[in-house]
Amino acid sequence: MSIFSRRLLLIAAAGASLALAGCNKGGGTGTVSAEDMSLGDANAKVKVVEYASVTCSHCAAFNETTFPAFKAKYIDTGKVHYTFKEFLTPPEQVAAAGFLVARCAGKDKYFTVIDALFRGQQEMFQSGDMRGGLLRVAQSAGMTEEQFNACVQDEAALTALNERVEKAIRQDGISATPTFVVNGKKIKEGEISMAELDAAIAEASK
Repeated sequence: MSIFSRRLLLIAAAGASLALAGCNKGGGTGTVSAEDMSLGDANAKVKVVEYASVTCSHCAAFNETTFPAFKAKYIDTGKVHYTFKEFLTPPEQVAAAGFLVARCAGKDKYFTVIDALFRGQQEMFQSGDMRGGLLRVAQSAGMTEEQFNACVQDEAALTALNERVEKAIRQDGISATPTFVVNGKKIKEGEISMAELDAAIAEASK
């Protein structure tokens, strides 16, 4: 059964069904916890949270067209503390595996792996070789095929991932990717421009 056990597929599907249902929509608080992955100065006045999936084409487009400039202007200068929150979109099991690989690579390589997954997304979908695409990204981060196999079959890690996704749905009211939250206020569902980010950050900086 591809690279997943039946149990892993069922767990991923359970999280995905919640995501697609958009249960209990709330205000999109974007609360950051120790389990989340972040960049920048934790003491920055402005907190930007992005909910995204590595199988979301709009997320990949933001990563390629807008994120580099946003990072250079705000994260690298200490003006913004940025947090990436994981979400699952179809094919959910591929998104889950991608996030597991990113975490297995380690905190210092997490965002490098996420970027590689976004950049390789189109080719992976066009070829249909999901496992091969994921494996190549894992190997580029220094993982062996054996480590990759163990990583994507880690039931405890996948359960934790699904718990994070369920929390995003139930507590933060997230039902679409990408979703952007600035200082606790949901400002956009879908791709966001640099101009829109500039305006939201300027408002939050007052």
